[in-house]
Amino acid sequence: MTWSFVRLHVWLAWVACALVVHASGLAPQIPSVATFNSSQGAFMLVPDVQIVVDGAHGLEGSPSAFTFAQTFREDLMSVAHYASIPCASILPAGVGTPSIPVIHIAIDPTLQYTLYNGQPTLEGYDFEVTLYTYTIKAAAPIGAWWGMVTLLQQVASSVASGVGSISIPAGTGTDSPGWEVRGFMLDAGRHWFDTGLLSELCIYASFFKLNEFHLHASDNLWNPDYLYSGGDAWKELYAAFRFQPPLDSSLARLVPRLNESWPENDFLSFQETCATHGVAVIPEIDTPGHSLAITQWKPELMLDGQPDLLNLSYPDTIPTVKSIWQEFLPWFSSSEVSIGADEYDASLGDAYVSYVNEMSAFMQAEAGKKIRIWGTNEPSNQTISTNITIQHWDFPDADIPVRLLEAGYRVINSEQAFLYLDGKYSDGNVYPYSLDLDLMFAGAPGGGGWAPNIFSATDPSNNTAPDAPGLRGTIMALWNDWGNNATTMLEDYYQLAQSLAVVGEKTWAGSGVRATELTQAEFEGAYPVMNAAAPGQNLNRMVQPEYGDVVYAYPAPYNSLLTPYASVGPPYTLKFSVQPSSAAPDTGFLFAGEDSKLHVTNLTFEATGQLFPLGYVLPADTYTSVEIHATTRYTYAIINGDESSPWYWTTDMNIWAEYMELANMSFAAPAQQIGGEGFAGSIKDVLLKLGS
Repeated sequence: MTWSFVRLHVWLAWVACALVVHASGLAPQIPSVATFNSSQGAFMLVPDVQIVVDGAHGLEGSPSAFTFAQTFREDLMSVAHYASIPCASILPAGVGTPSIPVIHIAIDPTLQYTLYNGQPTLEGYDFEVTLYTYTIKAAAPIGAWWGMVTLLQQVASSVASGVGSISIPAGTGTDSPGWEVRGFMLDAGRHWFDTGLLSELCIYASFFKLNEFHLHASDNLWNPDYLYSGGDAWKELYAAFRFQPPLDSSLARLVPRLNESWPENDFLSFQETCATHGVAVIPEIDTPGHSLAITQWKPELMLDGQPDLLNLSYPDTIPTVKSIWQEFLPWFSSSEVSIGADEYDASLGDAYVSYVNEMSAFMQAEAGKKIRIWGTNEPSNQTISTNITIQHWDFPDADIPVRLLEAGYRVINSEQAFLYLDGKYSDGNVYPYSLDLDLMFAGAPGGGGWAPNIFSATDPSNNTAPDAPGLRGTIMALWNDWGNNATTMLEDYYQLAQSLAVVGEKTWAGSGVRATELTQAEFEGAYPVMNAAAPGQNLNRMVQPEYGDVVYAYPAPYNSLLTPYASVGPPYTLKFSVQPSSAAPDTGFLFAGEDSKLHVTNLTFEATGQLFPLGYVLPADTYTSVEIHATTRYTYAIINGDESSPWYWTTDMNIWAEYMELANMSFAAPAQQIGGEGFAGSIKDVLLKLGS
C-alpha cells in the first residue's frame, strides 16, 4: 500500500493530544487490551527485527501460526513504513539483542481463555514485552494472530506520536474477546460488489479484531408497484443472486447478469484472504422471503400474488432451494451459513417453521453445517429447533432476545436501533450515516455504553447480562435498499469504516466489564490513526504525492496519457482544461481509473457499473476549464471558474415507490489514464492534488 503522508500529517496534528497513555498503560488502541502490567524500559522496533515462530506447533492448523506470521510481516512493513523486514522463520525460542530484536510467536495448547459467558475461546493470547524481545503466546493460531494485530496497532500509535524511533512499553499483558461473534453484514444482494473490494473490507475489519463477514448474497429491491400490481412488472424489478453457477449447470439461468456475480475461483480466493486474516465468511442465501431472484428464474415457485415469496407448499420449491445449496455448499468453508428466513407471510407460520427446521436438518446432513436465521414473527403451533441461531434485529412479539435465550436458543445481536445502516440514505432518518458514537458509548439504560448484551436503549427488561449463556455476540449491518445507483462500492466503505472500529471495541471489550475499555474521547482520538495505518488494503485510496500535496501535474496538451496512479480517494481536487473535437465531441473518456471513469458526454461519471451524468455539455473546438472537488460525501465541478454556480453529481433514489430522493455522489478520482476510448480533442493543464 502507498500512503499519503500529507493526509497522515493532518490526522496526526488533530489527534496528537489524544495519544496519551490509556488506563492499560498503553496508548489507546481499538479494541482495547484487557490487561497490561507495565515495567521499566521499552521494546525498540528496527527494520532488522526477527519474526520467529516456535517450531513446536507453529505449522499446525489452517491457517497456521507461521502463515499468520507471514501476513503479519507484510503488515508490519506497511505500518512501520519499513522497506523490508527479514522473512519469518521457524526456530526455537530465542532472545533478541540491541541490534536484532525478536518478535517471538508461540502456540501453547495448554493455555486457556474464556468468553464472558465462561465458554472457552481459542482467540485469547498473552504477550510479554522486554527490551529486546516481544513474545506472543496463544493456545491456537487465531489467538496468536490477534496478538500480532495488537502489536501492529501499538506500532501505529508509536509512529503517530512522531518521536522518530518506534518503541513499545515493556510489560506483560493478557487479552481475549468478550464474545464469540464479532462481525458485520453487507447487503450484496441489492448492490454489486466485486471480490476485490470484499477482500479489502475483510482485511480492514480484521485490523479491529472482527472475526465474521456476513455476506447477504441474494435479494431484490422492494417496490410494491412492481411486486403487487397484479401484472408482470415484478419480472423487471432488480433482483440478484451473486454466486455464479457453471455454464453447464441446471442453475445457470438463475444468474442472468454474469458480470454481477462471483465465479467460484474469485469467491474462493476472497474467502481464503479473509481466513488468513482471521475472518470467517458467513454466506447468506435468503429464502423463503426476499426470493425474487429465484421466482424470476422459476415463476411457478412464487406465492400467488407475492412474487418475492416462495410457495412452500408447491412440490418443487424446497427441492429447488436444496439444489441451489447443494451446488454452492462446497464453496463455503465456514461452519455455519445463513438461510435468511425473515419477513415471510405470517399467515403461513406452520409451513415456515417446518421449512426452517427441514433446512437445518438438510445443512447438517449435507455438509455438517449449522444454520442461522433472522429473527421473525411467524405464529405457529410448531417450534423452531434450538440448534438454529437466531439473529435478532427487531422486536416482533415472538423475537424477544431474553425469551429466546431462556428457551435455549443461541442469539446474535443485530438490533437495528443500534446496529443498522442503509446505503447513502435512511427513510425517515431511522438509521444514521455511520453508527452513532453517542448512542454506542452512552446509549444503554442508565447512560452506560452499548454492548452485545444491550438490545434496547429504553427498556432494561429486554437486555441481558454480559455473561448470558447463549448470547453469541453481534453483527452490525449495512443494507443497500436503494440499489446499485445509490452508492459506489467505496461509498459503502465510507459508511462502514468507523462503524467497524466501534463494533470491534464493543464486541471485544464490551461496556462496564473491563477497566481498560475505551471512552468515547479515547476512541475518537485513536480511530483516525488506526484507520490511516490499517494495512493490507487501501480502501481510502491513499497515494504518495509527487511533491507536497500534488499527486501529479501535466500542463501540456494530451490526447491520451497513462499515469502511475490507479485511483485517488477523497478529499481531492482535479483541475483540467478540455477541448473536444467537433469531429467527435461526445466520444471517449477524459479520465479513467480503478474505481471510476469520467466520460466526455455530459461529464458523466461511471462507477459500480452505473452512469451519473452532470448534465453539462462541453462545447467543441474550444477549451473549457473544469475543477472537480470531492469529499467522501459529495463531488462537484466548477466550470470556467464560476464558483457561484457549482455543479453537483447526484443520484435519484426510488424510496419504496413513495417518493424520489436526490442525493450527492462521491467518486474516487479516476487517475490512471487521461483520455481514451477514441477521445478526440485535447486535455491540458491537468492538476490532481489532495484536499478539496
